[in-house]
Amino acid sequence: MVDIGLVRTVIGIIGNIISLIMFLSPIPTFYRIVKQKTVSDFKPDPYVVTLLNCALWVFYGMPFVHPDSILVVSINGAGVVIELVYILVFLIFSLGSQRLTIFKALVVEVIFFVIVVLVTMYIFHTTRHRSLVVGIICIIFNILMYLSPLTVMRMVIKTKSVKYMPFYLSLANFFNGVVWLVYSLLKFDANILLPNGLGTISGAVQLILYAIFYRTTRWEDDENDRPRSEVQVSNV
Repeated sequence: MVDIGLVRTVIGIIGNIISLIMFLSPIPTFYRIVKQKTVSDFKPDPYVVTLLNCALWVFYGMPFVHPDSILVVSINGAGVVIELVYILVFLIFSLGSQRLTIFKALVVEVIFFVIVVLVTMYIFHTTRHRSLVVGIICIIFNILMYLSPLTVMRMVIKTKSVKYMPFYLSLANFFNGVVWLVYSLLKFDANILLPNGLGTISGAVQLILYAIFYRTTRWEDDENDRPRSEVQVSNV
């Protein structure tokens, strides 16, 4: 007889490993940004949204909110550090207007996070109520994290190029969604099922777009690419 609980635990550990791989998967993209000293047409949206998502899950895993959640805290704590590094790279190599937009988004995120913490700690006095409220907020932002590449997917369809949609991030998003989807089905948990079901779909769509537009993508980098990218970002 298969122990469903044990299987679920093993899948949860695998999910944490894949989540870490997902956090690290954009490294080739950021190596390219640092090497070229420009973010070009790469979008900061997924990294800014993921930062807040990870911070909320770290708060959710605290003993005074949802006890016995060390794996939640550890993987999302690592996510916070990694996403901060990515965003720092964006701030260094972005144009002034885009840098200001990123900075404003970070300020809004900090204010929102502080409000969530204060409201949770001073209005709700049991871990059950705190877990419920923070859990719902985490679900919402988990969904936003998975949907944040929509801006990139729109650009892929418009330009018929996957040059600025990192393949490894899309692949990691897909497998991360699949693993946590299976995890939620072994012992039905709608809070995990909903965001990761959408994450699986989002990752699959990105991979399909990659397969469709890979052949029409111009991969060569020339000197004219940077000014073109800068104009596009400025117009946005």
